[in-house]
Amino acid sequence: MAENEQKFELIVAVINAGFATVAMDAARECGARGGTIAHARGTGTKEMEKKYGIIITPDKEMLLILVNTDIKDDVLSAIYKAAGLATDGQGIAFSLPIDDVVGLKFE
Repeated sequence: MAENEQKFELIVAVINAGFATVAMDAARECGARGGTIAHARGTGTKEMEKKYGIIITPDKEMLLILVNTDIKDDVLSAIYKAAGLATDGQGIAFSLPIDDVVGLKFE
């Protein structure tokens, strides 16, 4: 990797439908520039609902945000506070390392 290249992470948040914008707004406050919202459908069992104390609703949104590694932890935390399991968004979020990025200009 060249010295001027940045490192990125992909943040994936799976959230109840209608809450991805709330999560994206929180991510922007931490420096994220934008993301992609995809409609998804969740599956689960009554056993999972009991074990984790959450209600599995089928309508979901997946929020995908590419961020610089330096702000990843702040963005994840902000998303969880805004739309995590303790909220009506009932969301989870995680990150994945990204090896290469093309087509985007980051300053």
